[in-house]
Amino acid sequence: MLLAVALLAAVAMPAFAGPFEDAVAQFSEATFADSEAAVARLAVTGSPMAATIINALQDGRLYADSDAKKVYLKGADGKVTDAVTGAAVSDIPDNASKLRLNNKLRRAIEAALGSLTLLSPDPAKRVQAAQTVFKSRDVAALPAIDSALKTETNPAAKTAFAEARAAILLFSPNATESDKLDAVATIRARGDQEALALLSDLPPDQSAAVKAAAASAVKSIQHSLALWSALQNAWYGLSLGSVLLLAAIGLAITFGVMGVINMAHGEMVMIGAYVTFVVQDIIRTSYPGLFDYSLLIAVPLAFAVAGAIGVLIERTIIRFLYGRPLETLLATWGLSLVLQQAVRTIFGPNNREVGNPSWMSGAFEVGQIAITNNRLWILCFTLAVFAILLAMLRYTSLGLQMRAVTQNRRMAASMGIATSRVDALTFGLGSGIAGIAGVALSQIDNVSPNLGQSYIIDSFMVVVFGGVGNLWGTLVGAFTLGIANKFLEPVAGAVLGKIAILVLIILFIQKRPRGLFALKGRAVEA
Repeated sequence: MLLAVALLAAVAMPAFAGPFEDAVAQFSEATFADSEAAVARLAVTGSPMAATIINALQDGRLYADSDAKKVYLKGADGKVTDAVTGAAVSDIPDNASKLRLNNKLRRAIEAALGSLTLLSPDPAKRVQAAQTVFKSRDVAALPAIDSALKTETNPAAKTAFAEARAAILLFSPNATESDKLDAVATIRARGDQEALALLSDLPPDQSAAVKAAAASAVKSIQHSLALWSALQNAWYGLSLGSVLLLAAIGLAITFGVMGVINMAHGEMVMIGAYVTFVVQDIIRTSYPGLFDYSLLIAVPLAFAVAGAIGVLIERTIIRFLYGRPLETLLATWGLSLVLQQAVRTIFGPNNREVGNPSWMSGAFEVGQIAITNNRLWILCFTLAVFAILLAMLRYTSLGLQMRAVTQNRRMAASMGIATSRVDALTFGLGSGIAGIAGVALSQIDNVSPNLGQSYIIDSFMVVVFGGVGNLWGTLVGAFTLGIANKFLEPVAGAVLGKIAILVLIILFIQKRPRGLFALKGRAVEA
């Protein structure tokens, strides 16, 4: 009698199985429709295994035996378990086949996973889950969203939940007009491209009030996005301007003070970048714990190496070519080729890897503007170098001597200033600043023998446009050209934008040959 009762209970067990077991069992039908229904049912069971099974389906690790009505889960470690009981299985049966996915099922999986993490203890995961629901607009997630909204205390997550709820209601045929108007207002407040796409894609069967509110919201978002786009371009322009300023500021010193057309200036930038590579390579192999300090170590080393090479160039080549600009141009151009080939011989022709320290990695958003940490740090670094250079020129004896030589070389010499020494130190200073420019540029550009060639023409344009020898002119010129370039690129393209900038500079120089801020000095008088 007892045996009969036990057998009867065993046979009747499936009829009284819980929601989780029923949802998993539906996968054994092995059709797309059944898998989609099973995912939706599994997401609302509250089982801790739900996310594991859905993730396995998404990764292609879920198998179903339609004959035995069994579902098997293959773990990331290769171990196989029964998806319902969690019991270990020696191997997947021959009759079981991997469950396939289509696009509709993939969307259902994403929506289900979003619903499952709505109540995660991590606020970032809750926000991410709400964003997933916002994109999927899955009506089945509405109860979970409403429940999460009642208990949510994190402002960012609460806003994300409200936006996800609004997206669902806008596309729900059962939502009232009042709910949809409130939803339009919520999406309008979000104000990004996704909000614009959502409101532009509303079903046609909306009331006149909802259509009018959506149309007004679309216009408002488009206007707001246009303003944010202009601000984003302005930021990109400032970022490019900081790079141009950093590359040109050393050239402004040598060109402005000495009147030397130094075509090897870009190679000083390249040398600074390779110093950074060498420093990071040594740190990676011998002192990995110091990697976050690699740039702080590389900056003074790059300044010293590039500056020393600059002094050597001035003493051995430039000093014999003063007053002969054409010969100087040709000599420094030939020197640039020699330096490039030397770097190719030592380091090879391929790009070298230079990493970002942790404090320069990542990005953050301000409104609809994305700001990367490395670009922001480069901008701050550039302004700091500029301020230090201004202070050096104004408050140090070398700066005073440089300004004296710039204004009147003969008078400075008659006052006892060793102009040849000033020339050497000035060229070394300009080269050293180009070296630290290479440290910064290594964080945003490829470190290769051709690195300097990418910036030499732009550097000369900045110096000539701003005013030869005037650091403030170099600052204004760099940011002006950077911003103008970024506003022209979306309209004319990158190449035509650069050509347009060059033409505008030529026309400007025709009117103001001495640039934005004219400086009287040796180069002008010559």
